This record gives sequence, C-alpha cells and structure tokens, in this order.
Amino acid sequence: MTTQLQYIRRCNLVVAGASGDGLDLSSLRIVFKIKKSDAQTPNTAEIRVYNLAPDTAKQIRKEFKRVVLQAGYESNYGVIFDGNIKQVRMGRENGTDSYIDIAAGDGDDAYNYAVVNTTLAAGAKQSDQINAAAGSMTSKGVGKGFIADTGSASLPRGKVMYGNARDYLRQSAEASGTSWSVQDGKLQVVSLTSVLPNQAVLLTSKTGLVGTPEQTNDGIKAKCLLNPMLKIGVRVKIDEEDVNEAKLPDSGKNDAANKPADKGRVTNTLQSPRESNMARRRFSSIIGPRMKPNSKGAGSMPSLMKV
Repeated sequence: MTTQLQYIRRCNLVVAGASGDGLDLSSLRIVFKIKKSDAQTPNTAEIRVYNLAPDTAKQIRKEFKRVVLQAGYESNYGVIFDGNIKQVRMGRENGTDSYIDIAAGDGDDAYNYAVVNTTLAAGAKQSDQINAAAGSMTSKGVGKGFIADTGSASLPRGKVMYGNARDYLRQSAEASGTSWSVQDGKLQVVSLTSVLPNQAVLLTSKTGLVGTPEQTNDGIKAKCLLNPMLKIGVRVKIDEEDVNEAKLPDSGKNDAANKPADKGRVTNTLQSPRESNMARRRFSSIIGPRMKPNSKGAGSMPSLMKV
C-alpha cells in the first residue's frame, strides 16, 4: 500500500520515431490533459508544448509517431500516458508565445488497424482467442499486460478468426465477464468483479486526497492530486469515515399524491392565469353564498338576504 507524500512536482515528455530515436521536451513549459477509462476505445492525451524552435516543431510533425508522458512528484513519479501521436498542430497564444498541440491515443493504431488472421481448433478457450488478438496488436505497438482468468469453457468446434482484433476481444470479454482496454501501451483484461493484483493505493489528506469523497450509485467519487500509481483496474483504499453518504431516493413517486387533499384550495400551479381565475371562482362558490353587489353602491351582501 502506497503512502507517499505528494510534493515537488516533476514532468518528463519524450516524443519518438519508428526507429526508437527520441526527443526530450522536458525543459519546456508543458500543459496536458489525460482521459482514461476501462472502455474499449483508446485513452486520449492533449499535450501543449510552448515556444519550440520552428524547425523542431516541424520535425515532430513529420518524424515522430509516439509520445510518452511521465509526471508526478519527487516521491511518486511514473508514466501516466504512452500512446500514438494522431495529430500535431502549431499556433500562437499571443505575439510572443508559440505552441504545438499533440493529440495522441493509447493503442490507437492497434485499435484501428490490428487484424487477426488465424484458426482455432476445437476445444480452444476464450484465453486462446484473446492471445490471438493480442498477438496481432504487437506489430502495432501494443504489448500484452495483465490477462485475467477467462474460465474453462471451450469451443465445440474449430473457429476461423479473420477481422479486427478489437471485435474478437469484445466477444471474449462479453463471454467471460471481463473488460478489456489498452493502458499505457499494454493490453489489459480484468474481471468485472475483481481488480488488478497490485497493492492498494491509499488516499488520505496526507497522500493527495482533495476535498471529501462522495458516495454515489456507481461507487465512490473522489478527487486527488496527480498520482501515477492510480491506474485503471487498481484497488483504492479510502477511510470510510472520510466519505459523505449518498442521499436515499424518495420512496414515493409524487409527494403531493401522498398528502391529504386540500379542501377549498387551488393546488394546480401549472395553469394559465385565466384557468386559475376560473378555478378560484368555482371553489369560492362552495365556500359560502355568492356575493351580490348592492344596487345602492355601497359594499355587498349575500344574495340570500333581501336588500
């Protein structure tokens, strides 16, 4: 269980070409936004680097295909994104500051272009189909990470596999109760009812927890400082006393329907002014006798009385 304090920030950005040659941009000002989930679609990164030399910016656009971003703190530092560069844009924020924007996807090439072309014999398991799909992703830059147990069910007959690797991974995940995704260049398959076999990440006010965690219908929602040990599928530990409990939903569909009827009172507030006025007149007729104006012009009296 990690308990490192979070202080003294660090950031390292490297772009690399197909040959593996890289360019370190860590000495420049860097702003980034990373989105990760256990969805099958690639994780994304939006990275902005300021005031590069024009020739260097053009070189990144033409030659480099991969980006690796490491960030964190002196006591807790590591890779938070590793993926394929999809687009590089150049621009200016003002008269003095230029920038390049790097848009990248984690395993984007493998997700879109990895193709399986093989045959499985009768008796093959879901793990065999996953391994076949994972093998086709290797040539597109995605390695094999943690693969959960997918059960012992076997195919009754042989199966021809020809098509996108992501489609066969989706089939296996649905059949075995797992989820698959690409995390930092590695294919990951995790059970829907389990977590990665790693140490739990402890979140407290001393280890980066910000604000108060909230209980929701989908679990616990919490905010913390940048922590590279927080990965998709990892176990997180939060003290129960630090969590705000969720509000239970109302038991009744309509609170107004459960209240006693209001006698002699208009309760519909969604009517037009004309309808509301007519309703008030109807209700006033059952409260007491209708009032009739005095022909002499002073006040009014009940209509049941003689004037």
